[in-house]
Amino acid sequence: MYDPIKDFLAQRPMLVLDGALATELERRGADLLDSLWSAKCLIEQPDLIRAVHLDYFRAGADVATTATYQATFEGFERRGLGLGATAALMRLAVSLAASARDEFWSSDSLRLGRLRPLIAASIGPYGAMLADGSEYRGGYSVDDRALAEFHRPRMQVLADAGADLLAFETIPCLREAIVLARLLEEWPERSAWISFSCRDGARNCEGEDLGDCVAALRGHPQIVAVGVNCTAPQYVTPLLRRMRGRTDRPLMVYPNSGECYDGSSKRWTGIADSAQFGDQARRWYEEGARLIGGCCRTGPDDIRAVVSARKN
Repeated sequence: MYDPIKDFLAQRPMLVLDGALATELERRGADLLDSLWSAKCLIEQPDLIRAVHLDYFRAGADVATTATYQATFEGFERRGLGLGATAALMRLAVSLAASARDEFWSSDSLRLGRLRPLIAASIGPYGAMLADGSEYRGGYSVDDRALAEFHRPRMQVLADAGADLLAFETIPCLREAIVLARLLEEWPERSAWISFSCRDGARNCEGEDLGDCVAALRGHPQIVAVGVNCTAPQYVTPLLRRMRGRTDRPLMVYPNSGECYDGSSKRWTGIADSAQFGDQARRWYEEGARLIGGCCRTGPDDIRAVVSARKN
């Protein structure tokens, strides 16, 4: 099994993740008020996706996370796309990230002092396909077998698409995390991270203790990093303290801006966390995080702040 995160952290103290994809696409004019969310741009504006990846690399990100979070066979089928066309769009997402990386890496001035960035193929939760905000609630009505049958076809495509690792993101419950970890065993050469969405400073979105969740993943060696994403920044420090000592994997955090998301209306409300992202990143590193980035409503400037925190 190839573990790119272990290799990276053997050479650098911290790996900088990228920031939001979908909300950054919206900032650049994309209309994502749609059940496909960022995956809609794979059909309509793939070059815009590539441009966002490139800007994150230029900002200092060590990872590009692909536009496949909400790219599912079920979701594209509702748009009239067949299996072959859907698989091609998933592979396109990986190719867009890799193309942006190639352009970035071709510049001697940009790559100076950097390690070659990684590509993480995003795999969102079952709730993301429902497009009703279930990834922030959990409580799925389907059983483990149905979850596995949902995830397996997309994992098959993305495991073979050329990314460096898989990213199981915004997972609301331990049950789905275990299903994903077990499924990954069907591709023994592949590795992945799992990051949970959390409702507060102690529990994932379904209400389970986060320390128990990361401890339960210790028996799955292909899961090479664990943590939280799309969670309010004020919860990150207590969540890191909850996870520390419960896992031997690197801890990762990539919170949202602190605003609240309504999954049914696809709208963000509230006010972004006023604290400087770089200052928070420094604190999260001190609390044990070794992979740090941003999720919804964060952008390249936030990633520059994380890079600055790593340098300081």
